[in-house]
Amino acid sequence: MALAIDPQQRLLLWQRLATEIERYQRQVSGTRVAPELDPARLRAALARFDFARPLPPPEALEFAVEGLWRDQVHTPHPRYFGLFNPAPATMGIAADALVAAFNPQIAAWSHNPFAAEVERHLVNSLAAKFGYVAGDADGVFASGGAEANHTALLCALTEAEPAFARHGVWAFTAPPVVYVSRLAHDSVAKAARLCGLGAESVRALPVDQELRLTAAAVAEAAAADRAQGRKPLLVVATAGSTAAGVVDPIGEIAAAAAEAGCWLHVDAAWGGFAALLPELRALVAGIERADSITFDAHKSLSVPMGAGIFLTRHRDILSRTFGMATDYMPRDAAGVEAPPPDPFAHSMQWSRRFIGLKLFLSLAVAGWPGYEEALRHQVAMGELLRHGAAADGWRIANVTPLPLVLMADAGCDIAATVRAVVTSGEAWISSVPLPSGERAVRACITNYATQPADVEALLDALRRHRVRR
Repeated sequence: MALAIDPQQRLLLWQRLATEIERYQRQVSGTRVAPELDPARLRAALARFDFARPLPPPEALEFAVEGLWRDQVHTPHPRYFGLFNPAPATMGIAADALVAAFNPQIAAWSHNPFAAEVERHLVNSLAAKFGYVAGDADGVFASGGAEANHTALLCALTEAEPAFARHGVWAFTAPPVVYVSRLAHDSVAKAARLCGLGAESVRALPVDQELRLTAAAVAEAAAADRAQGRKPLLVVATAGSTAAGVVDPIGEIAAAAAEAGCWLHVDAAWGGFAALLPELRALVAGIERADSITFDAHKSLSVPMGAGIFLTRHRDILSRTFGMATDYMPRDAAGVEAPPPDPFAHSMQWSRRFIGLKLFLSLAVAGWPGYEEALRHQVAMGELLRHGAAADGWRIANVTPLPLVLMADAGCDIAATVRAVVTSGEAWISSVPLPSGERAVRACITNYATQPADVEALLDALRRHRVRR
């Protein structure tokens, strides 16, 4: 049968797969970071797959391996200084393979109590790290930060108007408004559209000289909206903005949100790791006052994509927001004492992958001390890059202890410089606009394998490819 390969062939396939994964782990640092883009070649290679003639398994696997080597940006490369995409932890890779093979159904608790309880245990452990009171907190794993942010908005709508679940936005007598920094992740605005609020319900507020949202800006905007008959609903503070790695003053914003009667959500998808390091914990002071938090394990905790996490200090809000009654879902847990809620009635997703195992196994092997060591190393590499860039005449355009560096130079063509570095294959960086309209080179360290030699390689590439105006 084609879908169940012969056991002997299957064993050979698994061995070949393991060999290719190990080869990638060992050799990725020696390849180009970014591919030479050639869509015509790629489409021509795919054109032969009309799926009329079955291929031998090793041949199909070889095609996929070759394509992944040649036609992707290698985010696990130690000279990938791009978005929040780290090299995956070894145990995370093993976990994803196990999950693919066992294929657990995680919609009903009774179908896989192991998976459901592992994720529940992780939620409680992470909630404690962020300062939530044990027993009060709840949470759920998500596909990523976008889903977690969307969940926050749905919870805020449900908390503000219990009839929202039945009547939708029509339950509100005044139009709800969402407040974000102009540097907030665009997934919040997307969530507003998907919830039926529309893009105009989102206020992108100005930032201060350190690129942070201020409590004063929140209070002023909320007061203006209330005076015009609108309902301030949700304030989103960011811990580690995507463009600049900046952390908003969460404690001050928490006070402003409470005064305005808003749900406070902290998008800590990447920068939330500051809560895990004692020396950086003050950076996210007040995060325990947030009604909810987004944290992505596939960003700062180095597990394979995707592993978003939504946390909340409101024990019942997820059940009130997503609870459903069905006739066809399994009821095997009916006789269990105090059964936890079924995952399908506790989140946006229904049937879904067992996301939490890759974090569970990674934490089980590394422990919190192992993660602290890896995160401290990344912070140190960020400091090394910051000092090296300043010595090379770049102006550091962001203020943050997190390992994300913005390099500005009025005499440099930033876009051309970034393009030259990426095209060379020596490193991957990007450029971002600053509030002033000026652009800056953005380089972020998220890889536990990035070493001083990799930082120096980036600085050297910038020296050689720097395009003057």
